Amino acid sequence: MKLKMWWLSNLVWLLIFGVLSFILLTRRIDGSGTVQTPKTRLVSLSVLAVFFIIVLVIQLVILIFVKRKN
Repeated sequence: MKLKMWWLSNLVWLLIFGVLSFILLTRRIDGSGTVQTPKTRLVSLSVLAVFFIIVLVIQLVILIFVKRKN
């Protein structure tokens, strides 16, 4: 059961990443009022990707512990 919850939580994280990536790539003006250029969009997407890589590493560590208990 815990393994199914792990997959479900990863699916939710993937959905969140997809939605946020879509928002970052399609917006014209960010929260501070500056116009988004391709460079600033790439930087924003890179920051989001680094955050999700950190989450991925944490999820993989959790997977190792869940598989050991089974």
